[in-house]
Amino acid sequence: MKFLCLGYLDVEKMDACPKEEIDAILSECPPHLEALYESGQVIVDAGLSSETKCLRHVNGKVKAMDGPFIESKEMIGSAFLIEARDIGEAIKIASLHPAVQLDAGEQFGWGIEIRPIHYFKSKT
Repeated sequence: MKFLCLGYLDVEKMDACPKEEIDAILSECPPHLEALYESGQVIVDAGLSSETKCLRHVNGKVKAMDGPFIESKEMIGSAFLIEARDIGEAIKIASLHPAVQLDAGEQFGWGIEIRPIHYFKSKT
């Protein structure tokens, strides 16, 4: 079964922190990401830009609008797709991600949302 994992962060808190401090925290991420990848169950992992567009069908036409669209302090900063037997195993795998491994992530609202995928098609 496939699961979409979304990494969240509080942009205001991250932006308020000096760049040097953010860089130091992010330098702690690679060993945790390697552990995640070494699980052999990560299909894809992506860091996301804050730039957002939304497509909607409006008055018979497709319209592109600027985003973000969710009224929240949290923003999706990453997404990764994993293969797991069930939600319990998905939690175990996703828990390797730096967003929930690094103590510093707590101050920035880092967290992971795990969602089962009901439909998935790939060209490969």
